[in-house]
Amino acid sequence: MRIISKCSVIMASAVMLVSWNLKGQNKMSKTSDKTIEAKIDSIIPLLTLEEKVDLCHAQSKFSTKGVDRLGIPEIWMADGPHGVRAEISWDSWDYAGWTNDSITAFPALTCLAATFNPVLAGEYGFNLGEEARYRQKDILLGPGVNIYRTPFNGRNFEYMGEDPFLASTMVVPYVQGVQKNGVAACVKHYALNNQERNRDLINVEVSDRALHEIYLPAFKAAVQDAKVWAIMGAYNKFRGQYTTHHELLTNKILKGDWGYDGVVVSDWSSAHNTLEAANNGLDIEMGTGTDGLGTTTLNHYQHYFLANPFLEKLKSGEVSEAVLDDKVRRVLRLRYRTNLSENRPRGRANNVEHHEVARKVATEGIVLLKNEDNFFPIEDKQGLTIAVIGENATRSMTAGGGSSELKPKFEISPLEGIKARYKNATVLHTMGYETGASEYARVNPPTLDQDSLKIEAIKLAKKADIVLFVGGLNKSHLQDCEGDDRQQYGLPFGQEVLIDEISKVNKNLGFILLTGNAVEMPWLKKVKGLLESWYLGSMAGHAIADVISGDVNPSGKLPFSFPKKLEDNGAHSFGETSYPGVNMTQHYKEDILVGYRWHDTKKIKPLYAFGYGMSYTSFKIDNISVDNKSYVKNNTIKVSCEVANTGTIAGAEVVQVYIGKPNSKVDRALKELKGFTKVYLEKGEQKKVSVSIDVSKLAFYNTAISDWEIESGDYIVYVGNASNNISKELEITIE
Repeated sequence: MRIISKCSVIMASAVMLVSWNLKGQNKMSKTSDKTIEAKIDSIIPLLTLEEKVDLCHAQSKFSTKGVDRLGIPEIWMADGPHGVRAEISWDSWDYAGWTNDSITAFPALTCLAATFNPVLAGEYGFNLGEEARYRQKDILLGPGVNIYRTPFNGRNFEYMGEDPFLASTMVVPYVQGVQKNGVAACVKHYALNNQERNRDLINVEVSDRALHEIYLPAFKAAVQDAKVWAIMGAYNKFRGQYTTHHELLTNKILKGDWGYDGVVVSDWSSAHNTLEAANNGLDIEMGTGTDGLGTTTLNHYQHYFLANPFLEKLKSGEVSEAVLDDKVRRVLRLRYRTNLSENRPRGRANNVEHHEVARKVATEGIVLLKNEDNFFPIEDKQGLTIAVIGENATRSMTAGGGSSELKPKFEISPLEGIKARYKNATVLHTMGYETGASEYARVNPPTLDQDSLKIEAIKLAKKADIVLFVGGLNKSHLQDCEGDDRQQYGLPFGQEVLIDEISKVNKNLGFILLTGNAVEMPWLKKVKGLLESWYLGSMAGHAIADVISGDVNPSGKLPFSFPKKLEDNGAHSFGETSYPGVNMTQHYKEDILVGYRWHDTKKIKPLYAFGYGMSYTSFKIDNISVDNKSYVKNNTIKVSCEVANTGTIAGAEVVQVYIGKPNSKVDRALKELKGFTKVYLEKGEQKKVSVSIDVSKLAFYNTAISDWEIESGDYIVYVGNASNNISKELEITIE
């Protein structure tokens, strides 16, 4: 049985862009589209019906067949929006046991989104694509761009936040970066896969406006702006039909309206019906309930919906061969873009440059949420004792989590990173709490004596000058993990009680929060410093130490809102019919008011707002203006301002531009993010920056005409550095 396949410091966006372009990034020689289509035209008549069908379904867990007699290679795929997953066996979910499949683990996509740096997203994608190419993969199954709707979603850490504009802006350079290596990015999960609870059964009911304005824009940007080569279907239903083979989503919108010319790949076991899979746009079916050549032949690859059952319906005439030929054309086009491409680069893995990019993304994505009495940065000095308390200080955050789990060559833990950086101070550690080693550890504390761990933690905290509590969530089942959702908004494993007890004996308490989701914070007043540190991959500990020491000034901004309590979240405010659903159907009752749109419009103050993030320095955004007061539909709105670093050290600020339409003829959010730019400033430096916004971006989806419409009239432009921290409002008019 076969189990192997065939053979730093924040930089200014402008400087990074120049660097990105100068590198050349292994530019591939491109055969013209016309030449490729002509080659495909010549191949299709040479294929038998059986060979064509074989191109449309799996032959193993992560590969599809080629056609040896015509020199058409197999397609090899790998999981991983944050790194290339370890090699999986041919016919089972067991790992193949390779010794040469270790990789660089990059930070989770929530962290990438928090950088608000599209150029860095391009570097991330390119370096990840190099690793996929080195591992001889043709499709990398990522990135994920499903919208953060609820803080309970187990896979939110794999996505790019709650705002469609931010996700759209960040996904484009990521996809382009990956594909520079002759590896297809596969954007997922199309569409409306916004929870893991009952994901393969739940039927989503959502308005056309919310669908087009909130949940589809990042996919559309990946298709039309990034020219992505692959898209993965989702598990859930939408309006009663499975999204992986959906007449509206796939045929009409994706392949029709958007003109998508790539392949649609099923998520593993997300196909359900031969006729729908054939006629509604699924091109490659993977993982349909099979253990391959294991204990039974009932689920053998030839029994997939797009295998023998498809072949039979083609032979009977129930499905037209033209439907099959369209799929074949797409999978051949994919091959010419990847494993049949001329001068395809060889790729690299685990090199210094990859580690540097991983560290840069991590440091630039860490968000400083609280810094009372300038708790951070912490100086390394003789005589200082730092108590690092918490299991997350040593626990692997690349293991677990579902299909995104990784096998990095190394993973620097927070404790390792802090010890390496603080050579003069004394750094001590104790667990404080314990969750259990299993990926499926329970949310409540295990039977191990937690009291003894707590007593030891309090004892250590008493004799320390500073306490750094490293806690939050992890990649276990019912936390930040594929397959199900969280069950509580607060911190698990008795952490809240532990923080309370520590704060009673040591007021110099800071919290390094490792999560991919918002959490409730009844303990917030008891900590002086708070860093949202996400899941940071191979270089996690070094990146965390870079920020807490002040070697890097934090500049991350939250890509989603932190509600004070769960009911303040739009999805949860409507009860079970909205989340998690009743009788396997859920209604997105908050409609277009997702995240900060809900908080702003309903005047519900968040604990921490979308776009929020502090710095060790201070900034002033001033002299804000627009180039004109009146615009027509084909105009570009140019918003200008001056940003000054009024503090004592260098740092970076994100200027955020939101636009709202008062007195609209349709319900709208108070304001929506429409542009942003990240600017790096030395201490005392001042720069003039501008953000350009196409008037077309102000359109709403008009359900009466099933198209976009730009409403004339007055608009308000909001300029600030967070959704709830606006420096100035300006009025403009669209004629």
